[in-house]
Amino acid sequence: MSQETMVVKKEENPMRRIIIDKVVVNMAVGESGEKLMKAATILEQLTGQKPSFRKAKRTIREFGIRRGENIACVVTLRGERAYEFLNKAFEAVEYRIRGSSIDRFGNFSFGIEEHIRIPGMKYDPRLGVFGMDVCVSLARPGYRVARRRRKKSKIGKNHRVTKEEAIRFLEEKFNVKVI
Repeated sequence: MSQETMVVKKEENPMRRIIIDKVVVNMAVGESGEKLMKAATILEQLTGQKPSFRKAKRTIREFGIRRGENIACVVTLRGERAYEFLNKAFEAVEYRIRGSSIDRFGNFSFGIEEHIRIPGMKYDPRLGVFGMDVCVSLARPGYRVARRRRKKSKIGKNHRVTKEEAIRFLEEKFNVKVI
């Protein structure tokens, strides 16, 4: 078998395709109360899912944060919703992300400074403007064996998504330019 046929067979294998495992959207407000509820409302409008709240790990007096107080809201998107949200989010950052925001396992993160940059979102003076962090986890089919409860197993290094493969995936699937 020649080298070219090996590459073609490797690309055709359905277990080698890259998929979006999950997209986590985080709005860290830094305080509980009305401001956090407004952020949760915006996050629910953006994603179509009810956000989960995150608590402060420790007390920081300078910022007025108490341990156990809700200070952020998070939504995890999977499947079709993840692809739809990412299309909007990439448009908000003008289809560009930094190469340094992609780790060696193909996961990447980027921030959106103002939620009103996302297409379809309008400024509401009652809610205000919030920024958010978007964290994307890429995987291949079969990666679940590393996380399942019964019969856990290790994933071989050839089956992990590399940084170069993640960049190629972003360029082909979303037309994102990695700077």
